[in-house]
Amino acid sequence: MNHVFHRNAGAEPPVAVAGEGPYLMDSAGRRYLDASGGAAVSCLGHGHPAVIEALKQQADRLAYAHTAFFSSEPAEQLADWLVDAAGGNFERVYFVSGGSEGIEAALKLARQYFVETGQPSRAHFVGRRQSYHGNTLGALAVGGNAWRRAQFAPLLIDVAHIAPCYAYRDRKEGESEEEYGQRVAGELEETIERLGPGKVIAFVAETVVGATLGAAPAVRGYFRRIREVCDRHGVLLILDEVMCGMGRTGTLFAYEEEGVVPDMVVIAKGLGGGYQPIGAVLVSRQIFDAIRGGSGFFQHGHTYLGHPIACAAALAVQRTVREENLLANVRLQGAALRAALEACLRNHPNVGDIRGRGLFLGVELVADHGTKATFDPALKLHLAVKREAMARGLICYPMGGTIDGRRGDHVLLAPPFIINAKHVTEIVDKFSAALGAAFAGVRT
Repeated sequence: MNHVFHRNAGAEPPVAVAGEGPYLMDSAGRRYLDASGGAAVSCLGHGHPAVIEALKQQADRLAYAHTAFFSSEPAEQLADWLVDAAGGNFERVYFVSGGSEGIEAALKLARQYFVETGQPSRAHFVGRRQSYHGNTLGALAVGGNAWRRAQFAPLLIDVAHIAPCYAYRDRKEGESEEEYGQRVAGELEETIERLGPGKVIAFVAETVVGATLGAAPAVRGYFRRIREVCDRHGVLLILDEVMCGMGRTGTLFAYEEEGVVPDMVVIAKGLGGGYQPIGAVLVSRQIFDAIRGGSGFFQHGHTYLGHPIACAAALAVQRTVREENLLANVRLQGAALRAALEACLRNHPNVGDIRGRGLFLGVELVADHGTKATFDPALKLHLAVKREAMARGLICYPMGGTIDGRRGDHVLLAPPFIINAKHVTEIVDKFSAALGAAFAGVRT
């Protein structure tokens, strides 16, 4: 009898028993190419010897020390590495165990910053529709996915949400990308002014929207306007790079391509590559100095903050990414994968858009290519794609509700940074076959 409470309480998933490079194996002997890195987590794939050795060595030395009493060498070293890698844009690193924890910490730290600096009237956050920031209550509140929020709405803080930067569907006819970006970014200023002077704490956004919008990057100039609006109104900019950061888009931080620096950036998945649960919030000097010079104590914490083994694993992952020049491979294979998808699917009547950066790509599925009409949500096309892909030995990350939490389907592809041309071919061949089978099932 199975006593695990699985995500889908009515299903019994296959049991993963081994991993090798970009592949996973289950207990029945089936082999899967992990073309989504789980949930854009496994940046190095499975079984990397340098990371495994770092885990073993740290376990031999020290497994755990509570951060109310001690720091640890791996935590200190990883924080130094991240601050250096960010080019000195941040002063301190607050370690957590995952993305949702990171967002919760950033929200509370942002509020405390304004309390410490004599602005307690700032009590509002602004997010974006169709964003996803995690499943804890604060993260769910700033997130803008209606389906995820619905049943928990009475428990959530009130957060204002503006339009996402979603050019494929929302750019008007005759409107340039720059004009579109300026228009939707302008909604932030309108919202801040509506909520009132000195009332907004922060704007929270994914630099490249992941799970709920399917690897949708902002158009050029959008985030520069956002940064300008935040600065003019004294509002903090918190960027969520839990899924899109740590090299996934081809640069270590996705914001590097936007020409802005946030006040806080939250990272997780690719930080530890799945070898241990870990996340982090990188914090500006301005915010840290306000806490240190005020109460001196961040009123927040979890048991496993700065876990030594998790920090040791993450440091080994990040050193490996740098030493093996894997960001260059992300750009190379990302371009190859996108080109191969476009060559295979560009004329497909049910493929509406192929988008993303690096090895963070989304394919939006439509009932009609010309009108962009969506499939009936009741068909659950995204689940059919997942099922058909796994039957062919491919793991991808399909999702429904692309447009509004109910309508629309897309598939996210986020394979490990270590893939090569052979893996690109395998991904495209199996993915296109899975799409064909899923669409055939929908029509019958």
